[in-house]
Amino acid sequence: MTDLTSLTLADAREGLAQKSFTALEFTDAYLAAMEKARALNAYVLETPDRAREQARAADAAIARGEAGPLAGIPLGIKDLFATEGVRTTACSKILGGFTPPYESTVTSQLWRDGAVMLGKLNNDEFAMGSSNETSAFGPVVNPWRREGSDAALVPGGSSGGSASAVAANLCLGATGTDTGGSIRQPAAFTGIVGIKPTYGRCSRWGIVAFASSLDQAGPFARTVRDAAILMRSMAGHDPKDTTSVDLPVPDYEAAIGRSVKGMKIGIPKEYRLDGMSDRIEALWAEGADWLRAAGAELVEVSLPHTKYALPAYYVVAPAEASSNLARYDGVRYGARVSGRNIAEMYENTRAQGFGPEVRRRIMIGTYVLSAGYYDAYYLRAQKVRTLIKKDFEDVFAQGVNAILTPATPSAAFGIGEKGQADPVEMYLNDIFTVTVNMAGLPGIAVPAGQDGQGLPLGLQLIGRPFDEETLFSLGEVVERAAGTFTPAKWWV
Repeated sequence: MTDLTSLTLADAREGLAQKSFTALEFTDAYLAAMEKARALNAYVLETPDRAREQARAADAAIARGEAGPLAGIPLGIKDLFATEGVRTTACSKILGGFTPPYESTVTSQLWRDGAVMLGKLNNDEFAMGSSNETSAFGPVVNPWRREGSDAALVPGGSSGGSASAVAANLCLGATGTDTGGSIRQPAAFTGIVGIKPTYGRCSRWGIVAFASSLDQAGPFARTVRDAAILMRSMAGHDPKDTTSVDLPVPDYEAAIGRSVKGMKIGIPKEYRLDGMSDRIEALWAEGADWLRAAGAELVEVSLPHTKYALPAYYVVAPAEASSNLARYDGVRYGARVSGRNIAEMYENTRAQGFGPEVRRRIMIGTYVLSAGYYDAYYLRAQKVRTLIKKDFEDVFAQGVNAILTPATPSAAFGIGEKGQADPVEMYLNDIFTVTVNMAGLPGIAVPAGQDGQGLPLGLQLIGRPFDEETLFSLGEVVERAAGTFTPAKWWV
């Protein structure tokens, strides 16, 4: 029999429906793979008992002819999503013992459709990071290695555990969140597909908040089709989330294979950065050629405020983080470190509970919101955000259907290589992705090639609001031309 963990989601769905294997057999194959791959540190909590229970329920539903669209599909869940009765920590010491009594909307919809939870996946603490090195559970290791080297590489962040697990066949798909690139950048670093939907398309209820006006949940998968299948279950209106949009959820899978002939694809001149590698520049041109060959029209466009996006993002996001993380005070839930009085207890709890990167961002955020600096920083950053959004609106008003850009400025780098002395060096990894969050748009990262050392590289497609279908159609064109990428299993 074929190794069950190498099947795509679409193929696995077919195999389960035809009873070629059971959901329990399928789940057991993944649980066995997870046991052999603990060196990757992708999972922070494995839930085999729950997985087998859900798999048996899926088998029963399939036997009755009542299977949901994800019946028996084993998934990993980023440790930012609240899972009822299952520890949820945001990979922070301050939430070390927290077991939520409720389920996030996104995960509840996955279970409604019959999916199986294999466990909780590692991420940067409170989703703050671009390399998955800030987790209280230690860094995640990328399943890819440079040719001729056994140096450990980062999988990207913040959803590094999700990306690593999908790329290493430790789950069939995974949930992620994207605040400034935290789905698309790790997907590019690990050679898989990741989509950040339009802001409001997936509910944020039950997801540990980082920056509420930027956070958005989305899926990781090995193929564009698989991502489309997962997205349909994850999306939808939720009255518990006031930013959730009440629009019908399309059949995203139906967009796969749809003609892209006559579509106008924008190439933004501002994304041609000094120092960008020749390989990424060449891959970008190659991606444009693939879309042109499929019948799309390529046009140069301008997004003039792009150069202000990164500094504006690193004002807005920490400001919202400092506000959201004020609730972690040692009083109601989470860790508590005692002190001589309540003020000292607050200080001790937060000093010991939060890691260095989270503390850094809280301090930045508190500073830019403080009296005397609010207008100079936060208010100005929000004005820049409005201008960035208008840039995209102007381009789409010219009949452009989507925008093609690189996903990252480089391939995956080594653990400990960046950001140790200068945090800004790490922040620059988000240069191609933050504009999408600032404008609330959908963006997909699709693997498109490899660098000179054999590491995967991705291209990003940015779409109109709530037009993820076009991104799936275009993404599949890139995928068909580039092929799929699989790392050698050095960890087994």
